[in-house]
Amino acid sequence: MTGRLDAFWAVFAREIRGATRNRTYLLLTAALTLVVFGLARAGNGPSAGYIPTVVDVLLVVEVLVPAVAFAVGYRSITDDAIRGTLDVLATYPLPPWAYVVGVYAGRAVALLSVVLVPLLILGAVVAASAAPATTVFASHRGVDSPLLFVRFLVLTATFALTTLAIAVAVSALADSRRRAILLALVGLLVVVVGADVTVLRALSGGLVDADLGTLLGVSPASAYRGLVFETVLYVAFSERAGFVSVPAAVTGLLGWSVGSLLVATLAVRGRQATVGLLEWLRA
Repeated sequence: MTGRLDAFWAVFAREIRGATRNRTYLLLTAALTLVVFGLARAGNGPSAGYIPTVVDVLLVVEVLVPAVAFAVGYRSITDDAIRGTLDVLATYPLPPWAYVVGVYAGRAVALLSVVLVPLLILGAVVAASAAPATTVFASHRGVDSPLLFVRFLVLTATFALTTLAIAVAVSALADSRRRAILLALVGLLVVVVGADVTVLRALSGGLVDADLGTLLGVSPASAYRGLVFETVLYVAFSERAGFVSVPAAVTGLLGWSVGSLLVATLAVRGRQATVGLLEWLRA
């Protein structure tokens, strides 16, 4: 078990070293910072408080976070396969799951830095410029609070990690950079709008008989949006939004994450098995 953990940490450290040398992440962070501050100023402004700021940036964050996650992860495994690194790693005592989780964890650190730094800066600006009432932690409905903004950050980070897992699975399935781009675009559309449309069409066509709030938890975007409404915005606007079932949404995001990493692991294992079979036939 220790050897497998050492293998995981080796892959994780490699990803971190690569991230520190990649200036693309700095550009993504700067771009996302400009977007969220532009949205906040175009709306109510940071001085309006935490909840109005979340309302201003939520819709675009819901789209930009998956886009950034796919930009970070869509070539994470494909590049190793193209360069032959994956074939070399197959000769080491490196289990496929340790490789996939190591890649995912390293990319997750980079992704969370890109996504959370702009939002943390925005939260600091709100804290410095908003009315004194926003410094009071909410204990009842109708009070703006930094605690609510922290909830928004946690949910956004969870959504980003879920989307990154899907991107890593896409990367494991692609055998070329062109196919990785194509699959990433398809995956991004599925995350942002595809799953929502499928759920709504299934309901309207009578294909399924389930509660809308529960069924929306199946879609990553709807699950994230619903959790923000239920655990952040409802404190200021109503007793309960009723947009989505919180257990269903949490289960949906967790299911997408674990399922995607499982798909990536099986894809890497299959690729390694194919390489081993070819070497055996050549021998």
